[in-house]
Amino acid sequence: MDVKNKATRINLFSLKTRQMRAFHMTWFSFFLCFFAWFGIAPLMAIVRDELGLTKTQIGNTIIASVAITILARLVIGWLCDRYGPRITYTWLLILGSIPVMGIGLAHDYSSFLLFRLAIGAIGASFVITQYHTSVMFAPNCVGTANATSAGWGNLGGGVTQMVMPLVFAGFVGLGYSVFWSWRLSMVVAGAVVLLAGIAYYFLTTDLPNGNFKELREKGEIRGGKSVKGTFMMAAKDKRVWALFLIYAACFGIELTINNMAALYYKDYFGLGLATAGLVAGLFGLMNIFARSMGGVVGDRFALKGGLKGRVKWLMIALAIEGIALIVFSRMTVLPFAIASMIVFSLFVQMSEGATY
Repeated sequence: MDVKNKATRINLFSLKTRQMRAFHMTWFSFFLCFFAWFGIAPLMAIVRDELGLTKTQIGNTIIASVAITILARLVIGWLCDRYGPRITYTWLLILGSIPVMGIGLAHDYSSFLLFRLAIGAIGASFVITQYHTSVMFAPNCVGTANATSAGWGNLGGGVTQMVMPLVFAGFVGLGYSVFWSWRLSMVVAGAVVLLAGIAYYFLTTDLPNGNFKELREKGEIRGGKSVKGTFMMAAKDKRVWALFLIYAACFGIELTINNMAALYYKDYFGLGLATAGLVAGLFGLMNIFARSMGGVVGDRFALKGGLKGRVKWLMIALAIEGIALIVFSRMTVLPFAIASMIVFSLFVQMSEGATY
């Protein structure tokens, strides 16, 4: 697709242009999706006790919340090509907010599992975020736009660890029971996502020149039915599957830690709900800069070694990530556990940036 009028620079503090409105709406919407996606994680100690969940059942809910994203991302990519990122993101946010708010209706393991499965679909927001920034920014700055929007969006996974226990405590302070407080906390998270979906519709356009529908009617871009993807071609390339496994070893690890960190610190170090969430949130906060750093270092390696240089850096980042994870898992003293987790987080995020 030949897109005209792509932005050649990122004016971070401006909302005047369509490109910058799209940039800020994409990263913020992605941030809220991550916030809602993992909003229940720092409250799992409460949910576990109330619903009587076993360790195996908790593990199953974590798998469910991530597994559905794999299929959802494939579908979302096709919808972006067919209907445009604006409509696709709008409906993902609006429909995705329903199970986020509805998880409060869960009364046993089975219903909780189904809601977590449904919530996982909003993880596909990553695809739209990258799609929308890619069509809005020119090659000289699109890498920065993609890395920044993705990194700031992933930050929601850390912020939710800190904020949701405070929201929960706020409802308890207002006199609500524990039973209602965690449920109302998720209603707040879902409501914010719903409002973001409405805002996305009114504040963005699909392309710098306008929306898919109008541009197709003018003949400036091809019709949706004529759009054909190259998925099968990509699936036949063994390098794609190699990167698939590598990304699972970094981003997959990030999703797992986001789901388990607060519960881990509460159970193994005896921290309170709010303190455990605060400490767990440090893992996600590294997204502010670490993912972009991974890409920058990869570029430096590429200057001397080309693609082999990029592969070398990716190997180094993944190796240190693995070592840091082993060290973190062996820590029994809280300050050392936090320090090793931060180092581990840095290389998880840098590995993700290097993968791109």
